[in-house]
Amino acid sequence: MTNENRYDIVVIGGGAAGLSGALTLSRARRSVLLIDGGEPRNAPAGGVHNYLGREGTAPGELYRIGRAEIEGYGGEFRRGAVAEVTGAAGDFTVRLEDGDTVRARRILLATGGVDELPDVPGVRERWGRDVLHCPYCHGWEVRDRAIGVLATSTASLHHAQLFRQWSADVTLFAHTAPALDDAQLADLAARGVRVVEGTVAALRVVDDAVAGVELEGGVVVPVGAVVVAPKPIARVGMVAGLGLTAVEQERGGIIAGTALTVDPMGGTSVPGIWAAGNVADVFATVIKSAAAGVDAAAMINMDLVVAGVYSPVPAAEAAAAS
Repeated sequence: MTNENRYDIVVIGGGAAGLSGALTLSRARRSVLLIDGGEPRNAPAGGVHNYLGREGTAPGELYRIGRAEIEGYGGEFRRGAVAEVTGAAGDFTVRLEDGDTVRARRILLATGGVDELPDVPGVRERWGRDVLHCPYCHGWEVRDRAIGVLATSTASLHHAQLFRQWSADVTLFAHTAPALDDAQLADLAARGVRVVEGTVAALRVVDDAVAGVELEGGVVVPVGAVVVAPKPIARVGMVAGLGLTAVEQERGGIIAGTALTVDPMGGTSVPGIWAAGNVADVFATVIKSAAAGVDAAAMINMDLVVAGVYSPVPAAEAAAAS
């Protein structure tokens, strides 16, 4: 492939998984194009946490640094949304929503997911700031605040137990979750977690911050942060025509979201396509997504090597190596 619109690998998605994969492949002297629509799942978050060496870095800044690193090794970046992937291993066609097309020998899908949030006014507006889900990602930032847990499934019980590690003031709002049994209520009481019955009508926001949880009857319970259980829905529409569909992932009998089924190194059921990050694992954190991108990239490069596809090596270097 010599045409400027043809690449060894097209990486779709520019979050941690896609960037790490593209960086690894660029360093392997592959021709790489990374296409990103600019809507990472963690865009609302103030910082990335538990990412060694980049603790607290804003997601946008982390991804800007990653793109610069990729370009430093000859990789290319293009802003845009992918509408459809067609073809087969060795000659995939990637069509963008603006009508342009590029071709690739292999595809790394790192499109992430879109969070399905509880339908409560204020939740989406405050999502990623003081409406949170992961104690390890955000617990430190809301430590010692009054924390409300908006219960929508049995997973919310575990949220209440976990966030008690970061605050002595935790309230579980029963909302639409299944009723707790006596043992569960006793467990929460022993931990000092308050349970408030009734359906939540809205979050009360004052001075650009969550200030309370309002029940349908009008009662407002003061809180400084709210915990919800989102369901990430994998972005896979562009590969549906190739037979790749997301399936429900569960943990502890609870449906946690949807993702593609992949092997341990990110291989999908379609030869030539790998997937990494939240599109393949709803439970992946940023650093885990980055690691998955590296694993998938290594397998893609190996797959190309086995197929006899090598990047051009300058004659002087080739002679020195012989």
